[in-house]
Order: sequence, then C-alpha cells, then structure tokens
Amino acid sequence: MEKLHSCDLCRKTFSLKGNLRKHLLTHTKEKPHSCEICGKAFSQKSYLKPHLLTHTKEKPHSCEKGGKAFSQKGALNLHLFTHSAEKSHVCEVCGKTYSHKVALKQHLMTCTKEKPYSCDHCHKSFSLKERLKQHLVIHTMEKLHSCDLCGKKFSLKTNLKQHLLTHTKEKPHSCEICGKAFSQKGALNRHLLTHTKEKPHSCEICGKAFSQKGSLNLHLFTHSAEKSHVCEVCGKTYSHKVALKQHLMRCTKEKPYSCVCDKVFLLKSHLKTHLLTHTKERPHICELCGKAFSQVSHLKQHLLTHAKQKPHMCNICEKAFS
Repeated sequence: MEKLHSCDLCRKTFSLKGNLRKHLLTHTKEKPHSCEICGKAFSQKSYLKPHLLTHTKEKPHSCEKGGKAFSQKGALNLHLFTHSAEKSHVCEVCGKTYSHKVALKQHLMTCTKEKPYSCDHCHKSFSLKERLKQHLVIHTMEKLHSCDLCGKKFSLKTNLKQHLLTHTKEKPHSCEICGKAFSQKGALNRHLLTHTKEKPHSCEICGKAFSQKGSLNLHLFTHSAEKSHVCEVCGKTYSHKVALKQHLMRCTKEKPYSCVCDKVFLLKSHLKTHLLTHTKERPHICELCGKAFSQVSHLKQHLLTHAKQKPHMCNICEKAFS
C-alpha cells in the first residue's frame, strides 16, 4: 500500500491518515484520552482501554483449559504456555526447542560457531548474511543518509530511521503483555524474554543460562582470574569495566542521579524506584486479587501469600515465613 501521508516534522510516511494523526501526538506530547476515574491521560484510545481494566478489575480474557481470567490478552497468551509442553520452535543445529520464536533466534547465534559469510576486505566472518552486509559499509565509509534535524550522517537508511527516534522520542514497539514501549524492535525482543523466562544464552564452562547475551558476557569474567580494570582511588581490581564504574561511584561517594526533592542516588534504577513514592504509581498488579505494588519485588513476595509458600526459615526455631 502506497504511503501518501507524510509527517512535516520528521518526514515519516503513513498509508492511512488516521495513523499520521496518531503519530503527530508523539511530537505534540498531547494526551487527549483521559481516565475519568484517576485522571491519567493517554495519547491513544487503545492505551486507555487496558488501563480502565485496572479500575474495574474486569478480566475479559479467559483460559479455556483452567478458567483463569486476565485483563490483558498478552497475559493470557503467556499463561497458555503453562498448560502446553509444546515448544514448536526447534533449533536445526542441536534440536533444542523453544516456545517463542525470539528465543530460538537468539539461541541460534550462540548454538553454532559457524560463520559462513566472510568479508573480502578484512576476512572477518559472520553467522548471518545481513550482518556481513552491515559490516561492509565500514569499508566504503559512504554516509549518504543525513538527519535533517541535527545533520548527523549514516551509511544505512535503517540507522537513520532509528536515530530519528531519538529526536521524536517515539516508541513504536510495544509489549503486548505489559504495555511497555521501546524505540527499537531489538530492545522489545530482549524485553519479551523477561516474560517467557527463556534463557537462550548458555555458559559453555558451567552451563548457567541467561536471557541476555550481555549478562552471559559479564558472567564469563567470573571464570577468568584476570582483573584488568583498576580503581585509581583505592587500587581495587575488577574483571569488567561496568563493575569498576559502579565501584567508583561508591568509592568516591558520588551519587549522580538526583530527584526533585534533592535526594540523590548512586544508580539510575534506584532513582526510578524512588520516583514512585512521589507519583504514588503502582504499575505491578496481582492478577489473583488485584492488589497493586510500586515494585516488582513486592509483587513477587505478595504472590507467595497466594501460593502459601514460605521459603524463608528461621535457623533457630525453624519457623517459616513468606
């Protein structure tokens, strides 16, 4: 379908005029759809509808096997995997099966060490043909695609499109399960693994598995005695640059993340958690009783009260607690 409707601000094109109208709200930051119960506003009506279910406690999506109901269709789809042992996505190399296509795709990159696509310029090899095509651009160094907003140039048109999202703050890729939005599809794919609990990246030394490749790379340093990153303040050594960076903030007492209430934090994640005390937002909802929590760790602990699990035991009297 031809895309006749163009955005005057970022030049993105759309096949339907209605889609262009929705897109324009990402520039204006306008949120015309308000919740009549709590006043929270949304840019699109489709975002308001799922939010309203958090107030009504309505759960229109039911599991045909167990009868369990959910407010979001994505949550039901995820739940259905608990009834079926079916993992229809099979690795053709090792035979390992996955319930989600994204997990199989990431596994394939770690499963085979075969890299059949070689660069004629530097002989670097790649497992995927698309990766080789992207790599070849660094040899030609042609950057034909220019950003009209800041002048930055890119060798690939796809890189320019991704860059434009940094200006528009648009996040077109949404998670169907929790509604979290991302500017890039790759970031969404990585996020989906937090819901499926699949861990396609395995350590070849000890067998420990991870959902993110970056987490595996960080873990591999635990097997190596090499600690090349040295703290210039106290001399303590670390095997990973990230670990040294976090140590430096503790070592120097630096807390770079500050709140409007003047409270400061060492990590950005700590600031995000703290901000919920101001907004009173409780985005993590228990699907069994509807109780809401500001932190996912609090929700997890609450779920134990439904399961009657008491994993924490006193070493003295052996009394158990949830």
